[in-house]
Amino acid sequence: MYYENDREKEIIKYLPLVEKVVNGLTIKRSEYDRGDLYNIGVIGLMDALEKFDKTKKVPFEGYAYIRIKGTIIDEVRKTAPVSRTRLTRLNEYYRAKENLEKSLMQTPTELEICEELGINEKQLSKIHETVHQLASVSLEKAMFSDDGNETELINFLEDKQVNNTEDSLTDKERQALLSVHIDKLSQREQIILNMYYVDELSLKQIAHVFDISVPRVSQIHGKIILKLRESMRREYDD
Repeated sequence: MYYENDREKEIIKYLPLVEKVVNGLTIKRSEYDRGDLYNIGVIGLMDALEKFDKTKKVPFEGYAYIRIKGTIIDEVRKTAPVSRTRLTRLNEYYRAKENLEKSLMQTPTELEICEELGINEKQLSKIHETVHQLASVSLEKAMFSDDGNETELINFLEDKQVNNTEDSLTDKERQALLSVHIDKLSQREQIILNMYYVDELSLKQIAHVFDISVPRVSQIHGKIILKLRESMRREYDD
């Protein structure tokens, strides 16, 4: 009884830490609202209280922060809408693109990549949708995912050249670099990025603005992410 009361008091004491973790995450998944993430985080906190080893002389707050965050990320990842097959297909896309770049000595067109993979335009659109689903986080995390526990993008690419190149950049440098490459996009593409990441509009709302279907918006968004990564990769190849 006393143990249960003490544990309850500890949970209440560290609830602000759960709030801090949740506020620091940007997970744009319709299945989860802030309340859901908070409840999952509390489970992570309880797990941290149960497993914390005081003899290690590690601050509990730091240990618990990692456990809470990991619990939330693991739960979101378990319900990820992207199948292993679609991830494999995405990696095949990157391998084909890389092979064509070497043989053609230039950036291949999407048609050339489709021919290399033996797929049609509709199947390519599915790959774009996969990229969109994997990038359902802040734009900066989508472009600079250098923490395997941070987002689902740990499974995003076999081509990690951009990620590795950016490991040493500061947040301000990353934002500045990203802004430069966003400025190279078309006006429509920039507007869509702004609507999705800044205004935080839903796909349905963006589709209504442009009078197109929701799947089409997700395809366009995925294509924009691929375009940005390619633009940045080319810069570091030069």
